[in-house]
Amino acid sequence: MRILKKFLKGVLALIILLVALLYIFDSEYILKGVRVVYMTGHNTAYLDDYTHFDNRTIAKGNGTMPWAIHENYNSVTSTERLDTTNEKLGTVAFMIIKNDSIWYENYADGYGTTSKTNSFSMAKSMVTAMLGKAIMDGYIKNLDQPLGDFFPKFSEGLAAKTTVGDLSSMSSGLNWEESYKSPFSITAKAYYDTDIREVLLGLEVEEEPGQEFKYLSGNTQLLGMVIEKATGKSLSTYLSESFWKPMGMEQDAIWQLDSEDSGMEKAYCCVASNARDFARFGVLFKNKGIFAGKRILPAEFTDLATKPRFENDDMYGYGFWISDHLDKKIFAMRGILGQYVICIPEDDIIIVRLGHNRGDFMPGESFTDDFFIFIDEAYKMLENAA
Repeated sequence: MRILKKFLKGVLALIILLVALLYIFDSEYILKGVRVVYMTGHNTAYLDDYTHFDNRTIAKGNGTMPWAIHENYNSVTSTERLDTTNEKLGTVAFMIIKNDSIWYENYADGYGTTSKTNSFSMAKSMVTAMLGKAIMDGYIKNLDQPLGDFFPKFSEGLAAKTTVGDLSSMSSGLNWEESYKSPFSITAKAYYDTDIREVLLGLEVEEEPGQEFKYLSGNTQLLGMVIEKATGKSLSTYLSESFWKPMGMEQDAIWQLDSEDSGMEKAYCCVASNARDFARFGVLFKNKGIFAGKRILPAEFTDLATKPRFENDDMYGYGFWISDHLDKKIFAMRGILGQYVICIPEDDIIIVRLGHNRGDFMPGESFTDDFFIFIDEAYKMLENAA
């Protein structure tokens, strides 16, 4: 019994020491990560984790716009390959939109048209849309406006060359480490820390900005801080006023915060909404900034956002991923667990997929194999209908 008591005391002392060290080295956010992830049976961020964080409402307006339902709605069953992929990867929502009408949709048990799930990095496309709107509204001059105009810390050296467009196109040169596994990475700290603004203002620009693509979530977070400062509004409020209300979203959404009250939205991720409302951003950019006959964004901006900025890095534009699969011009919103709004303007097709996991990266490709499967099988379904 004495040995057991000594052992338990030793374990307790070790735990106290470890916790103290986390606070001393400004890593106490790891405790929240352990509570939210590992103590809920997960090993990384997951589809419904927004319930463990503070959130701010993205309010819909009074004039919601129901989706048009295609005359051939759900008239064709999904292919065997699509069913296998969806089951394997835990798809919770799959939609095919043809000519701006819902042609097919299917939901996993427990999920439906109003189910909220985490968008993860699809939010980056929304923040780029907000940048376009802030330029249109006169809050930001243009894509070439220096970051230092908003945060003087970035007004010297290489940082002085960094523009808001560089943030959107992932070419800022920031010293951010995009690591999803290490609990000590800045990516983990940004996800669980209670002052994300302080975390971002501790970054430095170490590489020449505006030269090449390098995917860093910190770019979008800093862009969110620019939009917040330029408009004088929270990101949730500006997203609501600029897109949720005028585009007739059917449900309120929520955006994860670093902390309650005056907290900051995690701009690089974490808008929780449903498949139908996410899909509206695809319609907006496919239709060159027009939604339901109303001009929401400039056509020049949507064109620029959805084509490559850099010739050698042709997989990314401004906030959108790009593919030439099937020799078509495709752009997509994308989240880390295989969240997609895939737009194929030449065929007037939008594919939406939300789920728990994604596939494996294809050799030489910037997309995982599920991305290509969803496109291929959607076309097969449309061909079967014809």
